[in-house]
Amino acid sequence: MQRAILITLGAALVSVALEIFLVPNKIIDGGIVGVSIIVSHLSGLPLGIFLFLLNLPFLFLGYKQIGKTFAISTLFAVALMSIGSTLLHPVPPLTIEPLLATVFGGITLGIGVGLVIRSGGSLDGTEIVAILVNKKSAFSVGEVVMVINIFILGSAGFVFGWDQAMYSLIAYYIAFKLIDITLEGFDESKAVWIISEKNREIGDAIIHRLGRGVTFLNGEGGFSGDSKRVIFCVITRLEEAKMKAIVEDLDPAAFLAVGNIHDVKGGRFKKRDIH
Repeated sequence: MQRAILITLGAALVSVALEIFLVPNKIIDGGIVGVSIIVSHLSGLPLGIFLFLLNLPFLFLGYKQIGKTFAISTLFAVALMSIGSTLLHPVPPLTIEPLLATVFGGITLGIGVGLVIRSGGSLDGTEIVAILVNKKSAFSVGEVVMVINIFILGSAGFVFGWDQAMYSLIAYYIAFKLIDITLEGFDESKAVWIISEKNREIGDAIIHRLGRGVTFLNGEGGFSGDSKRVIFCVITRLEEAKMKAIVEDLDPAAFLAVGNIHDVKGGRFKKRDIH
């Protein structure tokens, strides 16, 4: 139920971004959405029709190669986006100032797409193509999507003019960043690995001064062959500076590695009270 609500909200936000901000100002998004906007403009037919029809072949691919749940979630999201776009088409744009439309359209679009992806679906067939290409080549999903979108956004220059193509590129970048924020949240989690001779003192300090649990792992130096105690813990982005200060204070020679984590479930990640 929660997944359906988030997909509905995400699809609604994308419809608003397209029909209230971007499309009336001839600003496009990347992927199948961008192709749909261009084809709709050239044919004079409603955008919602192309949003649905052009995504259908990729939905079939997604069902065959990625899974039934993903395909059903994507079909639901694309159908809602198409219906929302059709219903909102007669509504006048909120602004005809291209820069404002670019910024607020990109923000709304990014949040909407992020909610759908976070709920296990997709709103664009190019992501499915990118996943399939990634499985059979050395190119990452991001690289494949980028190449496809450069071509599509470049095509907008011939159809709408190069000013609109550049606004489209800005909107795409804003949406891309907002998708990341929506997926990861402002409290992005980070994994921390620490190797130190003072592992017990550092572990106690993290527990009592930062309020986070730690796990001690047994390791072995690849060069020296010496046994090592590795401290592992998960913190938020806002706690990273304090973590580094704790380690620096107790052992300036300690090895410290910090990496991004997209999701944390289970365990004892809940923060303890600190004084």
